[in-house]
Parts: sequence; structure tokens; C-alpha cells
Amino acid sequence: MACSICLHNGTVFTGFASMENCSVLVEEGRIADVFSERRFDQRRFEPDVKIIDVDGAYISPGFIDTHIHGFGGYGTDDAVYPVLSSTKDAADSIVEMSRLLVKYGVTAFNPTLYPAPGDVLVQAVSAVTAAMGKETGARIMGIHLEGPFISPHKLGVQRPETVSPVDLSYMERLWNAAGGRVVNMTVAPEIKNMRDLALYCIKKGIVLQAGHTDAMYENMVEGMQAGILHATHLFNAMSKLDQRNPNAVGAVLTHPEMSCEIIADGAHVHPDLFKLLLRDKPIDKIVLITDGLKPTAQEKGPFYANGEEVVFHNGFFQRKLDGVIAGSGLTMIRGIENMVKFGFSLEDAVKTASSNPAQVMRYNHKGTIIPGMDADLTVFDKAFTIRAVLAGGEIKHMDL
Repeated sequence: MACSICLHNGTVFTGFASMENCSVLVEEGRIADVFSERRFDQRRFEPDVKIIDVDGAYISPGFIDTHIHGFGGYGTDDAVYPVLSSTKDAADSIVEMSRLLVKYGVTAFNPTLYPAPGDVLVQAVSAVTAAMGKETGARIMGIHLEGPFISPHKLGVQRPETVSPVDLSYMERLWNAAGGRVVNMTVAPEIKNMRDLALYCIKKGIVLQAGHTDAMYENMVEGMQAGILHATHLFNAMSKLDQRNPNAVGAVLTHPEMSCEIIADGAHVHPDLFKLLLRDKPIDKIVLITDGLKPTAQEKGPFYANGEEVVFHNGFFQRKLDGVIAGSGLTMIRGIENMVKFGFSLEDAVKTASSNPAQVMRYNHKGTIIPGMDADLTVFDKAFTIRAVLAGGEIKHMDL
């Protein structure tokens, strides 16, 4: 049962503005009030309210990672490659992700599945879904399917045998295996019959993302008209900007209605491109993700991702076989720190990790610190060290 908690003496990033010398009151798992330190000094609290002095730290909405494969040696790969798993059950692996992620400021996440052949992906979706409701830390919001309806020409580390043409009956099987808990899905707008798939997904409330795509500009516009209005890891695994055809990258940058993910590890995207992004995209359309892999923060190797051995180098993972970038070893708090280094204000960087993903994914009770919202809160200091985390009004991590 969530208790009443008051965090005080901090700078609050509400999701709309920043407020210095403020307090946040939490009751019954929700934000009850946000008020100045002057009012805190004048206020009388009930004896059961736990008062926590954050000592001038930042109080942010909890971080929401909408694209993450794993963490700390656990993740969605365990549902596809059980022989490489450290748990007996794939659902247990996702629960462990939840437990570990909350210590890094994440209060909600979308476990992300690479595509797998036929029935294997259906079974994996079912296994990951079985973890929902068993979380001990960050809440599992739903599944992100990174395929299988993507381009064979922009695979990254995806396996070519797992890519599928549009198949609505297969999509229905995936939806049913998830119990209707597919939240977002990466698709290639240019592939045949994509409009039929898009219309199906829109009816189900699935947020469609253009990614792993070789789309030309006109394909992207057609996709937007069908409701594909978000982009997976902008600049990566998509057709590049060209002076004669803007392609996927150009479409995302020039259409303000398009939102996009970004990996802020400094390797997937050159730091100077963040200045372009900041100039050309409305701030509320930029979503920080980690694209973190199962071995992120794992202490000992060997490391595996999507069933293949990877090596950690300069903050990201590369496939050992050929050096292809496999994914990031980023955490959300380091991503925020990097975005500040790359030119974002701290307030805007926090938005990309909290209020923006909540808005894009339509998580109506998360991402902002205003009365009535879920009490998902992350406290961090000027050194970008996580000091406290509340999820659903419960203290999940404390270092104050």
C-alpha cells in the first residue's frame, strides 16, 4: 500500500516548467499537490506523511524508456533464446529488468522484441506479456515490436530470416499472444500492403514507428497519412537525407507532426546532429531512448544480443562477427546528461525522457508532475546521480 510522502527542498520539472524551491506531495499513489517551500514551512502534515528532504536535487517525472531490449543480463532475448538465459522463465527475466531499471530512474518501460521466425515470435510475445503485473520496480507498459514488417535492406543486427511481408493474420496472432498489450511497433512504410497493416494497428491503438526502413520521401508521406507518425532511432537504420530525395531522415526532420526516438550515446548519432534536431524538431516531438541491450550494465561476459555474441566498445555494443553496431549500453540518466552536453537545456532533456514519451505513447496519467497524475518520480542531483525513485507512489530506491 502506497504511503503519503512529501519530497521537499528541490527543483521540480513538472513537464511544463521548472520550479525552484518546491515540494511534491504524494497520496495514494498519485500526485496530490505541488507547492513552494514557503508553503511547505507553513503547512501542517498528518503524522503518517513521510517527509523527505532532497537537499536541492531535481525532482523529475519518472523516466519512460519506450525502446529497450534488456538490462543487467536480463531481457526479451531470453524469450527467444532460452539457452542463453540466466533465468528459468522468460517472464522472470523481464521482472528482473523491472527491478534493476528503477534504480536508474526508469519508472515505466516497453520491453522491445526483435523479430523472430514465425511461431517463435508469437511464443516470445506471450512469455514477455506474462511478466506484466509481476513487476517489482519499473512498470511494464506494454510490448514494442521492432518488426517483423521491416525492410530487408535496413536490418542493422536484425536477422534476414525473421523479416516478413505484411501478413494481417500473423499480426492478429501477435496481438492475441500479447493479450492486446502491444503498445508500439516499428514498421517500414514502403513495403507492400503497409496501409492495410497501419489501419489495423491504428484501430488497436498501436503507435506506429517508421524504422528499419529504406523508404523514399513519398513512402514516408503515405505512411504519415496512414498514421505512421513516430520514428524509430532517428538517423539509424533508415534511408539517409539526399538532396534529390529527402527519404526517411528528411521526412522526419521536415514534418513537425512526426515525432522521433533518439539514442544519445554519442556513437549512434554524432553529437552535433543534436543541434540540428533541436533546431528543426518541436521539443515535444523528441523522445530519448536507450535501445539498451541485455548485457547493458552486465558485469561479466560473454555478452549476447539477438542470439549473437557482441562486444562492448566506447559505450555501445558491436556484433563480434562483423563490427556492426548492435545497440546501446546507455541508461536514461546518462542519456539526459549527454543531451545537456549536446546543447539541450536540462529541462528539455528531462522532457525527452518523461513527458514526451508519455505523450507519444498516450500514457495519460504519466510523464508530468501535476495533481492527479501517477506518482512516478525520479530525484537526481547535479552530478546526474539517482538519489530517489518513486513508482506508483512507492519508494523503490533511496539514496538520500
